[in-house]
Amino acid sequence: MAETPPQPANDLDEGRMAFTEHIRELRERLRYAVMALAAGFAVSLKFSEEIFVVLARPLLETWKTMQPKNEALGESSFYFGGLIDPFWTYFSLAFWAGIFLSSPVIFYQLWKFIAPGLYKKERRWGILFAVVSALLFAGGALFCYTMVLPAICEFLLNYATESLSVGDTEVGLRPLLGMREYLNFAKKLLIGFGLIFELPLVIMVMAFAGIVTHRSLWKFNRWAVLLSFLVAAMLTPPDIYSQLFMAGPLVVLYNISIILAFFITKAKERKARKLDESDSE
Repeated sequence: MAETPPQPANDLDEGRMAFTEHIRELRERLRYAVMALAAGFAVSLKFSEEIFVVLARPLLETWKTMQPKNEALGESSFYFGGLIDPFWTYFSLAFWAGIFLSSPVIFYQLWKFIAPGLYKKERRWGILFAVVSALLFAGGALFCYTMVLPAICEFLLNYATESLSVGDTEVGLRPLLGMREYLNFAKKLLIGFGLIFELPLVIMVMAFAGIVTHRSLWKFNRWAVLLSFLVAAMLTPPDIYSQLFMAGPLVVLYNISIILAFFITKAKERKARKLDESDSE
């Protein structure tokens, strides 16, 4: 692993905090993050019905496309099993949509908490870190919404049939969609993909900090593939199709991260060599 090039003491120590100051800083950052989340929640709650319709669009459009070919797919309506279900569905949806809306502020507060442990130059990247984090998170969710959700919905709706028979026994399988169940299903996928798209940024930060290099990441690659499937199993609904859709991009993102770490590590090693040469002179 490449050593971090030496830095002037005041470049690192300025901005360092004692343990009690870290606790106060954590409380302050959490307060700002919660305030941003509350504002995002309030806005999302006002438009929760519209957000639900947008969230349901991949399923409904897939349903409409498949309906002429499959008579078991009747009317594409959502149902609720209890009187309170719509309220809790919209409330939960507003909370998670609020997280998406407030994610730039949340990521920025995370950076502000981490920044005192970094060098001066590294602290200046806070706003860029927050913006890139939010864009990657939104990009992962958008990829899931446009590519993954329709494909998974089509795969699962194919189980609907008018005639499932064994011998003389016949039974039909018709979907009865609960709005709460669909929200939980879509939410898991959207948040899961949003999180895994953060992987290149996380590894870039670790490479800048000298925690990992492209060499160590490459050695870990075979285990990363296995870990990708384990993570996909935890972050997706319990069907193999969803897990494959998540594990595949996760493996690709990990290998992209290795390439990014290669350039970062090489740049740090060149800088370290120049410092050694200047010291020897």
